[in-house]
Amino acid sequence: MLEDRTLAGLPPTPWPAAYPKGYAVVDVETTGLARDDRIISAAVYRLDARGEVEDHWYTTVNPERDPGPVWIHGLTSEALEGAPLFAEIAEEFAARLADRVLVAHNAVFDWQMIAREYARAEREAPVRQRLCTIALAKELALPLPNHKLESLAAHFGVVQQRAHHALDDARVLAEAFRPSLRAAAAGGVRLPLLECRPLTEWSDRPVPRQQSGGYRAASWRASRKRPACPYPNPGRYEDGKPLKQGMRVAFSGDTSTDRELLEDRATEAGLHVSTSLSRLTSLLVTNDPDSGTSKVVKARQHGTPVVDEAAFGQLLRDVEPAEGR
Repeated sequence: MLEDRTLAGLPPTPWPAAYPKGYAVVDVETTGLARDDRIISAAVYRLDARGEVEDHWYTTVNPERDPGPVWIHGLTSEALEGAPLFAEIAEEFAARLADRVLVAHNAVFDWQMIAREYARAEREAPVRQRLCTIALAKELALPLPNHKLESLAAHFGVVQQRAHHALDDARVLAEAFRPSLRAAAAGGVRLPLLECRPLTEWSDRPVPRQQSGGYRAASWRASRKRPACPYPNPGRYEDGKPLKQGMRVAFSGDTSTDRELLEDRATEAGLHVSTSLSRLTSLLVTNDPDSGTSKVVKARQHGTPVVDEAAFGQLLRDVEPAEGR
């Protein structure tokens, strides 16, 4: 972990005047990854200009629908039954975000979920800039094995107690962001700030992914080697039946949700994420089954089942355990 210069008897790090005056470190848990999914819990750690914690806040949110992947976030319908609606916490949430840079791990996802919730509530989130800690880690050239939150936390000696709990994830990120911010200031690194454009209208119908202009999360996604799937491949997916742990899943083409997030959710559900397609592939996920990509062509040749991103999101909610578990 970085040494505190004041405690070491050294003069404090000169602070760049252009750096923001405050930060809101945010984590949200959601019913899923699609554009019509909902926030079910949110946490905010407010930090001052130098990354010192001012206060923190947490709430669960009633999504008025199925809570989605309970095996990931642990929030059941029963646990959320008495929680406030987003419209009821929107003002308090906004007060925590106001006049600060939103900081999150894969910030584009958290920002999009927040912006959509405010649009549904016919309000506007008071956020004008965001900072992604993955992008900052890349700017600092941190020697991380991958860009998971747990890897960033381990690099700075931060202990995670409850992964995928919004309050603990926000705490961990705040503790890891502080030394990252100091390292950036000490090295004169320009912070990778991006503009946040609030939504002015909303429809729960899926919309095509923006193809030009704006920020695309996949542009900085780091390639990485995932751990081997511990379950044997049970074979191909069958239409109308659930996915089973161990199934080999491949992705092709653009997705409305960041590809890395989709792959992480699939891995956490016990699926084998494959970068190529073969006769052993259980399922191909693509929003353009008529494209001529190599994976789509091979899927036709091998008779591999194909579903779109929305259908895959639904299937992820009920993955059958591997046999013998």
